[in-house]
Amino acid sequence: MSVRLKFLNDTEELAVLEPQDTVGILKSKYFSGREHQIKLIYQGQLLEDPKKTLLSLNIAHNSVIHCHVSQAPHEAGPEEGAESGPGTAPGGFRAAGVAISTSSLVVPVFVVILAVVWYFRINYRQFFTAPATISLVGVTVFFSFLIFGMHSR
Repeated sequence: MSVRLKFLNDTEELAVLEPQDTVGILKSKYFSGREHQIKLIYQGQLLEDPKKTLLSLNIAHNSVIHCHVSQAPHEAGPEEGAESGPGTAPGGFRAAGVAISTSSLVVPVFVVILAVVWYFRINYRQFFTAPATISLVGVTVFFSFLIFGMHSR
């Protein structure tokens, strides 16, 4: 039987399998060496159990299985050291066993910069022109809408 593997970028690949093949066989046959990075979804259900057969999951000929390929690096075991592993975020670093993501620091750093600029605007107003003050107010209002919009979900 044929099964269509559809990826997030709308590309498709045709997989030729037997009904008694398992999810694990599908992953190893078409994603050899990257099995741990692949998430398979069929009819909204995550196919997690590698021992389940396609027949038991009611996957028929010409069915579509959605594939999500994770870009996460291989999880490091204890013998590979603490430099990389499941706790290390992409774009971050690991210090004293705590993963710190640099993307989570963007908002607090921007708030501090905005506060410092407002401090200088209030205490050294002679150096700020009207367009600079209007721009500062605009950036502050825009940033406030973004923050409240992000946290209201």
